[in-house]
Amino acid sequence: MTTSSPRPANVPWLIPYLTVQDVDKAADFYVKAFKFEAKELVPGEDGTTWHAELIYQDQMIMLGKENAWGNTTKPPVSNGIESPMGLYLYTQDVDKFYQQALANEAQSVSKPEDMFWGDRMCRLKDLDGFIWSFGTHLQIK
Repeated sequence: MTTSSPRPANVPWLIPYLTVQDVDKAADFYVKAFKFEAKELVPGEDGTTWHAELIYQDQMIMLGKENAWGNTTKPPVSNGIESPMGLYLYTQDVDKFYQQALANEAQSVSKPEDMFWGDRMCRLKDLDGFIWSFGTHLQIK
């Protein structure tokens, strides 16, 4: 079988895969707080969701349940450590986005502020302890 691409059509080359405690709860959080769209939820052997694919604009993240399908990684909240990785996404209006996220259980790490590189940016923590940065690029005069 020959394909023209080593990846499926409409799938990014890089997809962050986050281990979470509860895939359904995390997916619901990302939809409500961070405006992702749930593309696929896959149940595991115990009937709970073990895998999810979520879309934000033209990007994808995958979620996997800790201790499922041989997954030995844990989210920051389970390890009791600060997230060693950060994710940065652009949004149309970072101030409005920040308020929406806070209203849906995100925790503020830093409120929106203008940054020296030309973005207005905030930092938020999700339910599993991952740190996300959201930015809106400002017109520089």
